[in-house]
Amino acid sequence: MADSNADTAPRRQKVQAAEVGTDILTALAELAPATSLSRLAEHVGMPASKVHRYLQALMASGFAEQDPLTNHYGLGRAALFVGLAALGRLDVVKLATPHLAQLRDELNETCFLAVWGNKGPAVVHVEQAVRAVTLVTQVGSVLPLLGSSTGLVFNAFMPNAETAQLREEELKLPSAPSSDALLAAMNELQRSHVQAVHGLLMAGVNALSAPLFSSGNKLAGVVTVVGAEPGFMAEAEGDAVKRLLQTARTISARMGG
Repeated sequence: MADSNADTAPRRQKVQAAEVGTDILTALAELAPATSLSRLAEHVGMPASKVHRYLQALMASGFAEQDPLTNHYGLGRAALFVGLAALGRLDVVKLATPHLAQLRDELNETCFLAVWGNKGPAVVHVEQAVRAVTLVTQVGSVLPLLGSSTGLVFNAFMPNAETAQLREEELKLPSAPSSDALLAAMNELQRSHVQAVHGLLMAGVNALSAPLFSSGNKLAGVVTVVGAEPGFMAEAEGDAVKRLLQTARTISARMGG
């Protein structure tokens, strides 16, 4: 009779190695966009030498990468591909994509979709226009809650329990609005369902954002139109607002919102 331990031991080792690898990948995501080896090792509670061995394997497979200038580590292209594939299963991403492309064509401005991630508003799909504003609209970008039109929509419509910690952190920043100003802006946003900002995240770059709702009036994502002055002025009552709101309503209706 064959020794079953001889078969199970290698499998157990592979399972344990996979668990360690996923722990390190998770830590790279939590410490994004990049982190040092020592900080990563401390975060996962492992010796740096062990973490380094796993990082070498992850880099070889494209799941991690190292910045040659800082020697810091971050998630690689393969990890981004897997993450986007998972996000692609979300109804909001699949449903919104063709409507974003149509809105981009109508306005000739960059349009993108953001969903709520573990670090706040995360850009998950971008439709670039000829006049592309790429610095703030890359897939994977995490936007500030109070310092972007996208984030302000999440702040107004997400449950307070989800946004409270990030909001309190950003309210400590010198550029943060006062509590009264933020409350007034939030009330207006909940009434109008559109947020316009002018040069808030980047000088000379304007944006309009609108919420997407699923069944039960749950916020499913935020659609944003972004462009540079003077081509895009993000007028509160302009044609861009009307088209953005119509797009948001169409997507929301498809999701039961």
